[in-house]
Amino acid sequence: MTEGLKWTVNEVPKSDDKHLELMSEENVKKANEFHRSFPQYSVTPLQNLSSLAKYLGVKNIFCKDESYRFGLNAFKVLGGSYAMGRYIAKELGRDISELPYNVLSSDKLREEFGQATFFTATDGNHGRGVAWAANRLGQKAVVRMPKGTTKTRFDNIAKEGATVTIEEVNYDDCVRMAAAEAAKTEHGIIVQDTAWDGYEEIPSWIMQGYGTLVLEADQQLKEMGVERPTHVFVQAGVGSLAGAVVGYFAHKYKDNPPVMAVCEASAADCLYRSAVAKTGNLVNVTGDLQTIMAGLACGEGNMIGWDILKNHVDVFASCPDWMSAKATRIYANPLGDDPHVVSGESGSVPLGFCFTALHDEDAKDLKEALKLDENSVVLVISTEGDTDPVRYREIVWDGLYGTNESLSK
Repeated sequence: MTEGLKWTVNEVPKSDDKHLELMSEENVKKANEFHRSFPQYSVTPLQNLSSLAKYLGVKNIFCKDESYRFGLNAFKVLGGSYAMGRYIAKELGRDISELPYNVLSSDKLREEFGQATFFTATDGNHGRGVAWAANRLGQKAVVRMPKGTTKTRFDNIAKEGATVTIEEVNYDDCVRMAAAEAAKTEHGIIVQDTAWDGYEEIPSWIMQGYGTLVLEADQQLKEMGVERPTHVFVQAGVGSLAGAVVGYFAHKYKDNPPVMAVCEASAADCLYRSAVAKTGNLVNVTGDLQTIMAGLACGEGNMIGWDILKNHVDVFASCPDWMSAKATRIYANPLGDDPHVVSGESGSVPLGFCFTALHDEDAKDLKEALKLDENSVVLVISTEGDTDPVRYREIVWDGLYGTNESLSK
């Protein structure tokens, strides 16, 4: 049942690929060393969904489970913390390797660096990560959230000591608001994974920070005897995480990259629309961007991420809300001895898309386009756990966005 699903094979003209080097293994290892210096750091699990793989007729399905990240239930803190560390290091004329957590959080560094205010816009997880890192580094954070934000997501940020508000505008307008406020504030800096002309350095650092999760997954696969995945499914909001994941694998396995697919919420499918347009330029999506996938409700892509994606992605997909909800339930009700995975609405959509391609009779052309078969080793990224526990229960307990319900919407 592919109701509401849109997808396209990538036929966008290639660029000179100048941003791919950002995601080299060397650059990503530098970010990972920084994260390893945090006392809260541990490698998040790579879940082996072998029973599901057998059911769907592929060799393996592995899920990188970011619900365990730094106790924050989502991957986003990886990008914000690394960008903040890099910014402080640059201001002090130091290399990030000289500023591990115990130095960054010290009174001595605060005396040397002073007080900065880190501004950001968020649907939830990114702002929480920025607020968390600012709190631990003795810095200030100001967070703007779009209309429709749930109280749970607001409270999670407020309890980290940040100044946080819910505005009557969408995510992309919140980004503009935060950037304008930062520009007017002494020692104010915008920490956003959306890149635009003149604002590219910090988004690049954020993408490298996200690289920690894919570096871990690559190493975990090798420990399980898997040289590399044949397929990678990753979600996209602005496309920074997708650019990081795709960029890492495209750079490391230049001669034999995995087949890579990017999944977006249909209400905010700027990358899919950009791929359909085939001009090479980004196509923005405007309006309220109403979707169950709050973390993916971004209508304007990151041009650095897009540059990597248009060069290396095989299939772009615009996914309806039911596809995410269905995958959340699949994770929560595993087959056989598969582990139980808590995956929130924005975390689960890559599995939903993969499941549809492998399982549904009317998706045979999609399965063929993705070159999925009995030898496929699939990596899916689950970016968050139940970051909104109420919504999570509505999906898993009450069947919110059940398959039948979605058809009548």
